[in-house]
Amino acid sequence: MDPADTSASRRLLVIRNPTAGRRRPRMLEAVLANLRAQGFAADVHDTAARGDALRLAREADAGRYDVIVAAGGDGTINEVVNGLMARDGDDLALGIIPLGTANVLAREIGVGTQVRKVAATLAAGAAMPVTIGRLQEADGTESFFMLMVGSGFDAHVVARVDNGMKRRFGKAAYVWQSLREMIAYRDRRYRVQIDGSTFEASSAIVSNGRLYGGAFVIAPAADLQRPVLSVCLFERGGRWQVVRYGLALVTGRLSVTSGYRVIEASRVSIEAIGNDTEPVQVDGDHTAALPALVTLAPRRLRLLMPP
Repeated sequence: MDPADTSASRRLLVIRNPTAGRRRPRMLEAVLANLRAQGFAADVHDTAARGDALRLAREADAGRYDVIVAAGGDGTINEVVNGLMARDGDDLALGIIPLGTANVLAREIGVGTQVRKVAATLAAGAAMPVTIGRLQEADGTESFFMLMVGSGFDAHVVARVDNGMKRRFGKAAYVWQSLREMIAYRDRRYRVQIDGSTFEASSAIVSNGRLYGGAFVIAPAADLQRPVLSVCLFERGGRWQVVRYGLALVTGRLSVTSGYRVIEASRVSIEAIGNDTEPVQVDGDHTAALPALVTLAPRRLRLLMPP
C-alpha cells in the first residue's frame, strides 16, 4: 500500500482484545460504523489468549488486507507489532483503535481516544515509517517494542499489578500497586551500558517516544520517526527519591529534575547489580527479564498517522 493511499479501497483487519475493550465498550463499534459508512471494509477477529494477536498479524493475508488494526491497549499493540515484524517484509501497515488503560501510543501520535479522530486516521491517515526497538534476553529470546522497555521501580509495579484490578479500575490499579511497592521498597541498582559507556541507576527506561504512563513526558526530544532510542536514567535510589521523581513526572518537570538524565543511543544493555532475577516491563506489560540488550530493529514499520 502506498503511504499516500487514503482511498476507500483500504482493507482493514481489526485484531481486537475483548478484555481491553470492556473499558470502552462502545468505541470500537462507533469507529467501525464510521468507517463502514464511508465504504471501508473491516473484518474483526477477537483474541482469546496471549499470543493470539501476534499470530493473527503474522499470518494475515496481504492479498486481502492493507492494514492491520490493533484494537486494545498498548500490550495488544505490542503483540501486533511483533507479529508484523515476524513477516518476511513490510507489506502491511499498522493502525490502532485505543481501548486500553493508558493508550500511550494513541497519545504519542496525537490520535487520542476520540472516535472521529481515530476513524479519520484509519480512513485517511498516511502510513509513515516509524522506528521499532528490539529486545534480546540472556536466553536468546528476541522481541520488539513500539514504546519502551523499563527496569527498576516501574517494572516491579507492572510485574505485580493485579490484572483483575487493572480491568476494573484502569490506571488506579497502577497507582495502588505503586503505593504497595513504596511500602515494601528495596533499593536496587542497575548497570546500564549505553553505546559503550557505563552508568549506574536505580531505574532505567529505554524509550522510543516522548510519553510514559499516558500523557506524561519522559523523553522530550524523542520521536518515533527518528532512528534513535532515548535512555532515561533515574540515578538516585531510595524511597523518597522515587516520590520525588514521580511528582516531577506528573507535574511536567522530570526533564529538569536533578539526578535524572536522558541519553540518546542505538545500543543499550541493562543488568541488575547483585541480582540476576529482575523483571522488565515492555510497552506496559511484564514480558521479559534482565539482563537484556536493547537495540534498534533491523527495519521499520508503517504506522497510520492522523491526517
